[in-house]
Amino acid sequence: MIVKTQGKKEEMKVTVVVMEVDGGKEAKEEECCDYYTLDGSVNFRGQPAVKGKSGGWLSGILLLVNQGLATLAFFGVNVNLVLFLTRVLQQNNEDAANNVSKWTGTVYLFSLVGAFLSDSYWGRYRTCAIFQVIFVLGLVILSLSSQLFLLRPLGCGNERIHCEPNSGMEVGIFYLSLYMIALGNGGYQPNVATFGSDQFDEEDPKEVHSKVSFFSYFYLALNLGSLFSNTILSYLEDKGDWALGFWVSSASAIIALLLFLSGTPRYRHFRPGGNPLSRVCQVAVAASRKWRVRMPSSGDDLYEADGKELADANGARKMSHTEGFKFLDRAAYVESNDFTLGDEQCMHHDPWKLCTVTQVEEVKCVLRLLPVWLCTIPYSVVFTQMASLFVVQGAAMNRTIGTFAVPPASMSAFDICTVAAVIFLYRTIIHPLACRLTGNRRGLTELQRMGIGLVVAIVAMVSAGTVEHFRLKQAQDGGTSSLNIMWQVPQYMLIGVSEVFMYVGQLEFFNNQAPDGLKSFGSALCMMSMSLGNYASDVIVTAVGRITTRDGRPGWIPADLNEGHLDRFYFMLALIATADLVLYVAYAKWYKRIKLEGKCGEDEMDSSTAS
Repeated sequence: MIVKTQGKKEEMKVTVVVMEVDGGKEAKEEECCDYYTLDGSVNFRGQPAVKGKSGGWLSGILLLVNQGLATLAFFGVNVNLVLFLTRVLQQNNEDAANNVSKWTGTVYLFSLVGAFLSDSYWGRYRTCAIFQVIFVLGLVILSLSSQLFLLRPLGCGNERIHCEPNSGMEVGIFYLSLYMIALGNGGYQPNVATFGSDQFDEEDPKEVHSKVSFFSYFYLALNLGSLFSNTILSYLEDKGDWALGFWVSSASAIIALLLFLSGTPRYRHFRPGGNPLSRVCQVAVAASRKWRVRMPSSGDDLYEADGKELADANGARKMSHTEGFKFLDRAAYVESNDFTLGDEQCMHHDPWKLCTVTQVEEVKCVLRLLPVWLCTIPYSVVFTQMASLFVVQGAAMNRTIGTFAVPPASMSAFDICTVAAVIFLYRTIIHPLACRLTGNRRGLTELQRMGIGLVVAIVAMVSAGTVEHFRLKQAQDGGTSSLNIMWQVPQYMLIGVSEVFMYVGQLEFFNNQAPDGLKSFGSALCMMSMSLGNYASDVIVTAVGRITTRDGRPGWIPADLNEGHLDRFYFMLALIATADLVLYVAYAKWYKRIKLEGKCGEDEMDSSTAS
């Protein structure tokens, strides 16, 4: 009995048993598919992963709890950081807002660093572990510095008691801890989602459904973690219990790290694929060198390595040739001088002159992903209003229910509860129903769900604009209105529905459609979409402010909303999102899905079957 594997990214082959029957030889095939994973994953020792002893929901649940606790820890700092900078460090509102924006943007930029290191050199497990340690250290230093010297006098940092000025060294230690948190969380986030999906074999019919479900539950864990931070921790810190809030975040991050490490013997791993930038550059250079070559109409004459060579090179599975971007196919066109005879009488080629079809298809795949990704940024512009203008709008409404005054920021709890409810309904009702109606086991594709998310986001902006229109009609002196804040519930719930379809769809789409060597980069694209959405929102708000305040007019978004027209701004965002939807539909129809070579007896697998 012979079992053949190929490198660490093992392609489990069929076991062949040769038997003597009546003087002849009869070959009998026994499938090893029921024992080992089929996607080439390995255990922590680098051996082929055994299904029953690795991965699955046991590992997945550990990572979901880890994500929830880590999110709680991060938002325990993020949710009230502006207040900390103004009340404790005595910064003005403008400087504090700018510093928070820079810090938040840095978190998302570090996600690219984490994704690069994971895909290229460290692998997802090691990257997650290292950046979580940095995250924990940053939180502990922040907690210690706040308790020992930032919060003076004791009890300062609330609305009534401001803190004493701090020395340059003390402020420096604070910013060191803050950016350690940014580095740790940013480097960890894009990898943990992909690492969680690695625990399910996408080529196993039973596990593929769990792989898809994981992204929904991952987003749910993220929201539940932020719910605790936005309610309990936000309340503690607003009262001035900053040190206690930071220590709760630190404890949560430590528990998250310990839980992550406890699953080490059971996790499934994939080998890092090497530096993707060099592979992209090789394709560009090789194609440019052959720009005069007359290419055949079919892709049959293009160069491709065997599975073992690819696995040894960067751990990638073969990708089938696709139409489009024909200029790049020149990089895989074989000329007579592309191969040379090596020392061991073996033929070698220069990767800067000749690339494999799989390498060319990696570049094509990234180029096809970018237009779809760009169309997700306007959605993030709409989504970010929930944390900014929705709160400002709520503060200008009647916030009392009986004797209780509703904090405007706490209205986001309706968004989080809606996310939880929609994820449950989607997995139990909507998805099975869609499978029956479409006759496809995938139900709604990721691209279809992202489109639905955009449509619902447009409705959310129309709802917010309508509420603002009636708020202005019931305006009162002092910049408020008699319209009750509970009229905001529909717009928060609509945003919750839209983000389930958009962001969960994004996670699945970029993870499934990214090449094997760029899976973490796919997850990082989701975070970058949110980051650029925040920056684009700032640019739009600033531009609208400058244009609408000409000639002494108060503008659409003045300090006193009763003098402005926030409803027009919301309607404008709805129009921007509508235009984006038109482009998105065009790109979605144009998009060609990645095709990978199957492993357990299949010649080829369209990755859409796994979604």
